[in-house]
Amino acid sequence: MNSLSTCTSPYLLQHAGNPVEWYPWGEEAFELAQCEQKPIFLSIGYSTCHWCHVMAHESFENPEIAALMNEHFINVKVDREERPDVDRLYMAYVQGLTGSGGWPMSVWLTPDLKPFFGGTYFPPENRHGRAGFPSVLMQLAQLWAQSREKIEQEAVRSLAALQASARSEAMTLADAKAPLERAVEYFQRIYDEEWGGFGSAPKFPRPSVLYFLLRQSHAGRPGCDLKLLRTVLGTLEHMAAGGIHDHLGGGFHRYSVDRPWHVPHFEKMLYDQAQLAVAYLEAWQVTGKQSHAEVIHGILGYVQREMTSPEGGFYSAEDADSLLKHGSSQHAEGAFFVWTKEEIEALLPPEEANFFCTHYGVVAEGNVDPASDPHGELTGKNVLMEQGLIPESDRDSLERSKKSLFESRSRRPRPHLDDKILCAWNGLMISAFARVGVAFGNQEYVGAAEKAAYFIKGHLTEPVTGELRRSWRQGAVLETGFAEDYAFLIQGLLDLYEATFSIRWLQWASGLQGIMDRLFWDEEGGGYFSSAEGDPHLLVRLKEDYDGAEPSANSVAALNLLRFSRVFGDVDFAKKAERIFALSGRTLEGIPAAVPQLLVALGYSISVGRQIVIAGDPEAPDTKLLIAAARKGFQPDQVILLADGGEGQSWLEGKIPSIAGMKTVDGKATIYRCENFTCSAPVTLSEVESSGVLD
Repeated sequence: MNSLSTCTSPYLLQHAGNPVEWYPWGEEAFELAQCEQKPIFLSIGYSTCHWCHVMAHESFENPEIAALMNEHFINVKVDREERPDVDRLYMAYVQGLTGSGGWPMSVWLTPDLKPFFGGTYFPPENRHGRAGFPSVLMQLAQLWAQSREKIEQEAVRSLAALQASARSEAMTLADAKAPLERAVEYFQRIYDEEWGGFGSAPKFPRPSVLYFLLRQSHAGRPGCDLKLLRTVLGTLEHMAAGGIHDHLGGGFHRYSVDRPWHVPHFEKMLYDQAQLAVAYLEAWQVTGKQSHAEVIHGILGYVQREMTSPEGGFYSAEDADSLLKHGSSQHAEGAFFVWTKEEIEALLPPEEANFFCTHYGVVAEGNVDPASDPHGELTGKNVLMEQGLIPESDRDSLERSKKSLFESRSRRPRPHLDDKILCAWNGLMISAFARVGVAFGNQEYVGAAEKAAYFIKGHLTEPVTGELRRSWRQGAVLETGFAEDYAFLIQGLLDLYEATFSIRWLQWASGLQGIMDRLFWDEEGGGYFSSAEGDPHLLVRLKEDYDGAEPSANSVAALNLLRFSRVFGDVDFAKKAERIFALSGRTLEGIPAAVPQLLVALGYSISVGRQIVIAGDPEAPDTKLLIAAARKGFQPDQVILLADGGEGQSWLEGKIPSIAGMKTVDGKATIYRCENFTCSAPVTLSEVESSGVLD
């Protein structure tokens, strides 16, 4: 066993038995590199990464290749999910060097951590004109021995380029609407009219794009842009109908390798489940379609069943690979999830098996064979079912069949579960459970959000300073917390407050915002650094400004700040958000589609600020009915506060003096509707029902 055996990261532990002399990122490895004057080979990945497994089996488990690594390099492993700052820095280098990036990421560093060469996956031998990993190792070892001075000069230039890219000049937007319009035009241009989604294969869920487009489709209320709405709904419906959706167990796989969403890359990530649950929720709020509700419940049911710890925190991911069968040593991607037609026919009665296979496009030749071309039949039939056009008896047959297959599948060897609990991703999941729970009146979902929040408070919060920690696993905590941990959790707590009106969540969110400002805010340039000051091994502090599979901390923080501004009537929060927009001004002007979550915040900033304050006993029936009326439908630009006449209202009065005068009228629950901090006359439930004032 190498030095990774004492780590708690599931990814690092996967490599603890390699013949490679791996070290975790830290002083021991860096001091050894300085002492022996060897370059560092840095390998970054995560435990559910398929190609990380491939490179591990091909190279890191190979004694001959490991001997080369051990002789010439100090070898360091990093779990990108634990150290997003390290991953982000060296990914920026690899992307600049090669024009692309991904995992596993392979970077060679000088002993003082400056990068001088990098890439992603390397095969174990030379293939198709591509250098194999041993060849790369030998060439770099020879260069280090013979031309070290040139390598170090190149490393200095690389670091200077990274430092230069980290400096961005703020630019105030001349017209805040222009980036929104350009991004809409771009996404409409690349929208796949036939299969939904954007561009061609591979296709990734990118929920922030859907959030943005759905808001833009409703930006001109009371009507809406039907073409934009169809873009969002078409994408969601094709995804739900395709193979990227786990029809038996709920939830979504990481991405689709083909255009029709048919063949997935099978890993399941917590952040995808959280964001897609919210995307389908917002679609349901607009359409009321039962099919969207079913997908939502499937996602959250999967997370509750497979991804929730006994203490209430949410696990990170499930692997794409699993054993082919119990007792086997062979793994295969998707082994847990895929079915042959023969397996289905052996499990189900003949008539139901035939209908199930016809409905899902299952063919004897195998569904991944392009010659069988089941895609149109598969997706078309699923969409028909979602639209309620399949008879109820057939729906019942499908549900029985799915239940039988699910029970059979549960007896297969399960994929590896990455059971570390990440603060940031838990923040996203808290948002999903809180918002869905409120929308559907499901207290179990709201309770799951609260339990996760209590878990983070108890296990991932430093008790004296209140600072957040990045991850927890089996009692071990990674001390470092990052900007995304704060931004995502603050968002979750704001959503949890509006779901429960328990003032503790708003108090905590407000306190965390202050800590985030202290640790990460750049007073000179604006925006939030990804990491706090003080890490001597992080050569450059970056500010992320790309909304990909996960939104950036700056994008989420901008919307959080605007929400705080509307909650507390404090323009200083909004001014800070404006500085984030200015920091990303060139991106918003040039390639706004790169930051769809930031566009959500930008659209929020120019919308009519709507605040709803409901005065009343939270347990009284008329208060509950007023709250339900205020929450009805798709209202992404409003905030709701409760003046409960007790502890919550007392705390709010310290932030919002005007709320002291917001009381019940004649003992009846009362609603105060305000726009841009100007309030209309208070109304009671009967007046709301008769006038439709909230419509």
